[in-house]
Amino acid sequence: MREQYRTTELSAADLAPDPIAQFARWFEETAASPAVHEPNAMIVSTAAPDGRPSSRTVLLKHYDRGGFVFFTNYASRKGVELAANPYASLLFPWHPLARQVVVTGRAERVGRDETVAYFRTRPHGSQLGAWASPQSSVIASRAELLARYEELAARYPADAQVPVPPEWGGIRVVPDAVEFWQGHENRLHDRLRYVREDGGDGGGAGAGEGGAVWRLERLAP
Repeated sequence: MREQYRTTELSAADLAPDPIAQFARWFEETAASPAVHEPNAMIVSTAAPDGRPSSRTVLLKHYDRGGFVFFTNYASRKGVELAANPYASLLFPWHPLARQVVVTGRAERVGRDETVAYFRTRPHGSQLGAWASPQSSVIASRAELLARYEELAARYPADAQVPVPPEWGGIRVVPDAVEFWQGHENRLHDRLRYVREDGGDGGGAGAGEGGAVWRLERLAP
């Protein structure tokens, strides 16, 4: 199975001065495309201290110059792995547009106030689900999970405020590199990567609005 990608060239001159601004451009274009379902879906990869990797798809809930934020159960596999080895990779697979974005960087927990504010925006059923599911734990059956959910639904009806689970919260991935991939014919794809420069003073032609200094480089496909 093979497909030829026919798209326009991605050149350094066309990119924004920093990766967050460039991500915003592509994200807006992707969100406007009916061909891409759930444009904020991303593959989050983590690794245990012994180096064994794991991946799963989660939803991006917020991004800005501080990083990319998603929410999870801190006791889940990804939560435990990030606590022990706080580095992650995010992959946005926008295949219908022949585009991908790969973010790598340090992972940190968001403040509790930010977690609570987001939790309050979730549908009531999703709030109950955060309590009902001991994420990544072995359970006996789906019936057990549903029974737990029904118990919580009785305790917290639709007009009741559901407290935020203590082990549930946000993770922010602070990027040190962001790669923009554009597919082309004959597998001669464009791969342009922003790399954060250590010790930058926030000035210079490669500086983003957030003060970080980024080096842009082209990778062979």
